[in-house]
Amino acid sequence: MQSMDMRGLSPAPVTAFTRDGEVDHKANAKLAKWLVSMEGVKSLAILGHAGEGTFLTEEERLALIHTYVEAVDGAVPIIAGITGEGTKVAAEEARKCKAAGATGALVYPNHGWLRFGFQKGAPQDRYKAIWQESGLQCILFQYPDATKASYDLDTQLAIATQEGVVATKNGVRNMKRWYVEIPELKKANPKLQVLSCHDEWLLPTMFDVDGLLVGYGNIAPELLIDLIKAGKAQDYPEARKIFERLLPVTRAVYHRGSHMEGTVALKLGLVHRGILDHATIREPLKSLGEKAEAEIFAAFDAAGIGRVDQLLAAE
Repeated sequence: MQSMDMRGLSPAPVTAFTRDGEVDHKANAKLAKWLVSMEGVKSLAILGHAGEGTFLTEEERLALIHTYVEAVDGAVPIIAGITGEGTKVAAEEARKCKAAGATGALVYPNHGWLRFGFQKGAPQDRYKAIWQESGLQCILFQYPDATKASYDLDTQLAIATQEGVVATKNGVRNMKRWYVEIPELKKANPKLQVLSCHDEWLLPTMFDVDGLLVGYGNIAPELLIDLIKAGKAQDYPEARKIFERLLPVTRAVYHRGSHMEGTVALKLGLVHRGILDHATIREPLKSLGEKAEAEIFAAFDAAGIGRVDQLLAAE
């Protein structure tokens, strides 16, 4: 198996809707084409939290994969968020995503585990079933330490060394664990690609990773690509400079009452950049209101992140 190369930026795009709430395939194709036009973008991970993936019907999800595959025309792999609750359900979901054109699977934990925790061995079996049923290259998704779906080191090591697992998207948000566990994962599987998803505070993780898999990649891909380069060069002053420039946007988008508000803020950021015409969302997401919209727009201006000069045609 030729593993996906994710050593760079992998944005997790939002899902654009029409004003009446239907999936807007033309707008989604335009977003995809803009993102992959930048050198340093290695994949697009759709149908996750930022993409409101669990708010779409199965038919909508599969149609969106088709749209993205067609839009990028082989430039990068498309990764589908796999969110089905049961192991059999998730494996079947993955099989359909592969048939629709996806190359990779960002494997979400069974969401019942967020409340009740997981039984030993169950996460490994989830990844194994998805790989065996679909052949999608799997990404180990490490949830925040504050949740009951955050995997202990032994579970991570078991998953990271299974056939078909090519990367880890780590959002543990506990640097004590990060500094201990990431080296152990790399030791166990030197080929494992380590991707940070600490959108709201990326700087501490930038010097240990192969790339980023982040919703943040929607709104400031150019600067995140530069941040990755600085991290790989171990150039802290340059990384700090980029981080400080991004900080007004980081605060406006991610330092909010709920991390889910970030998805709404991402869409507003794309409106400000001229990629989307409006920031239509689906329930249970809610509008942030005019005050928050003005704050987000002002943050982009403060960071010097303006409208995209030339939008790519979606046709």
